[in-house]
Amino acid sequence: MSTHASFSFELFPPRTPEAAAKLPTVIEQLAAVRPSFFSITHGAGGSDQDGTYETLTTVVRQTGIEVAPHLTCVGSTRARVGELLDRYRAAGVKRIVALRGDLPATAMSSSAPGEFHYANELVSFIRETHGNAFTIEVAAYPEVHPQAPSAGVDFENFCRKVEAGADGAVTQLFYNADAYCDFMERCAKAGITIPIVPGIMPITGFANIVRFCAGCGADLPRWIRLRLEELQDDKPALLAFGLDVVARLCETLLRNGAPGLHFYTINQAGPTLRLWERLAPAMARA
Repeated sequence: MSTHASFSFELFPPRTPEAAAKLPTVIEQLAAVRPSFFSITHGAGGSDQDGTYETLTTVVRQTGIEVAPHLTCVGSTRARVGELLDRYRAAGVKRIVALRGDLPATAMSSSAPGEFHYANELVSFIRETHGNAFTIEVAAYPEVHPQAPSAGVDFENFCRKVEAGADGAVTQLFYNADAYCDFMERCAKAGITIPIVPGIMPITGFANIVRFCAGCGADLPRWIRLRLEELQDDKPALLAFGLDVVARLCETLLRNGAPGLHFYTINQAGPTLRLWERLAPAMARA
């Protein structure tokens, strides 16, 4: 099926031998619907770049689909980031996701420890050293980054990433379509025209989605939280409700002009593919 709206999937390097053994099957199942690309995360503080590289080479070897490794500022040096960029370029990588990254729990400010403190500095470095060799994606926060002192400061930070040379952005997960629409209106007023793709996380459980939302500052609407809490001991009913909620969110986003969707798969194929199948008609119309 060909679609007008783009869609992509996020994976993370497996953390256990059991997870590593399952990942090729997950990749095969997700690749069957031909996403635009797979993004590959790494450990907190840039601790697992080798795992990122191994995972992206697995994706390319199995599928031939484009991959986009994450690069972060935390613990960075210009030399190390330069080495990684050269390694990725040699492997045929053409897309990078440039992030500040998660700060250590002991961090006293929003500045990342290392030679790059903010994502706009990382974007500038990639452009200075590699020109347009990479498409650069950055993060956007429709509900405001949890460590930002204000919505205004957070938006200024986003603008700096765009000015530094970002080609596109993927948002943090959210469950309130109005937050995305408002963010896009602010971007239009600021003259920002890069594609900003909503980040979508399927709902597969009560405790885990509450934890994810709390960790990234995303709002889980009260009515959704209460329904999930009520259904947490009835897995089929919870999955059906979660699928309905997220599918309606995605349909609303596409109807309102979202250029595509980026799915946070948590290295599971089933929940994302069920959602993708529900959305296929809407994506073809978008």
